Amino acid sequence: MANQETLYQISDRVATITLNRPDKLNAWTGTMEQEVRAAMYDAEKDENVRVIVLTGAGRGFCAGADMSLLGAIAQQGLNPGSHVLANTGNGHRQNVRADFQKKYSYFPSIQKPVIAAVNGPAVGLGFIISLYCDLRFASDGARFGTAFAKRGLIAEYGLAWLLPRLIGPANAMDMLFSARMVDAGEALRMGLVNQVFSQNSFMENVLAYAKELANNVSPRSLRVMKEQVYNAMFQTLEEAFETSEKEMLQSLQCDDFKEGVAHFLEKRAAAFTGR
Repeated sequence: MANQETLYQISDRVATITLNRPDKLNAWTGTMEQEVRAAMYDAEKDENVRVIVLTGAGRGFCAGADMSLLGAIAQQGLNPGSHVLANTGNGHRQNVRADFQKKYSYFPSIQKPVIAAVNGPAVGLGFIISLYCDLRFASDGARFGTAFAKRGLIAEYGLAWLLPRLIGPANAMDMLFSARMVDAGEALRMGLVNQVFSQNSFMENVLAYAKELANNVSPRSLRVMKEQVYNAMFQTLEEAFETSEKEMLQSLQCDDFKEGVAHFLEKRAAAFTGR
C-alpha cells in the first residue's frame, strides 16, 4: 500500500498506524481516511498482527477535518459527493451489524484490539476517531475537544450515541455544548481515557501495553470478547447471558483454552495461536 498521509509499521505483533501530516496537526483528509481504513483491514487480515495502535506524528493526534475543506464548504456549499458525508465503506462485511459498518463506526468490527495513542490534541473529527477505538491512552500533554458548537455544526458521525456511553450524559453535554478543551487529567477522571502517561515515555508505555496483549493473552479471547462487548450495547441482559453461554461452550473446545491451562500448569510463557 503506497501511503501519502499515514505510516504503517509492524513490530512484535503490533501494527502501528500513524497519521502523518504533522505540519497540520494531522488534520483529517479524504486521503487519510482511505489509508487508515485500508491499514485497519490489512492489519486485521495479517496473522503477524494481534493488536493495532493508532497515533499521530509530531505534537498532535488529529486536529479534526482539514479546515481548507470546511472553508470551501462554507463558501461554496456541500458537494453531494463529498467525502464529508459519504459513507466510504469497502463493501458489506458479513456477520457484522449495520451499526458497525458506517463511515467511522467500523472500528468496533475490526477483530483485533484497536488502541488510540493520543499524543496531543484530538479535536472534532480527530476526537471522534479516538472514541471509536477500543482503548484510549493519553500523554500528559493531550487535550480533547468536540469543537462542533463553535463551528455551527452538530454531534457528527454517531457521537451523540457514543460519547454518553463513555462518560455519561452530563459530561457529554458539557463537552458538546461548551466545545471546551479537556486536558488529560480531566479526561482520565471522566473515564474518557484509560491511562495517562508522561510525554517523555508515552509511546514506550503504550507499546508495552499493546505487546502484552499481543503476546500473553489469547487472540481468540480478545476477538470474541470485543464482539461480545459491542453487541451487548444492543442486547438485553438475557440476550448477553445466552450469548456468553454459547461462546463459553465453544471456547472450551478451542486450542487457546487448552494452551491457557497448559502454560499455567507448566509455569511457562503462553504460546497462543488464536484458534
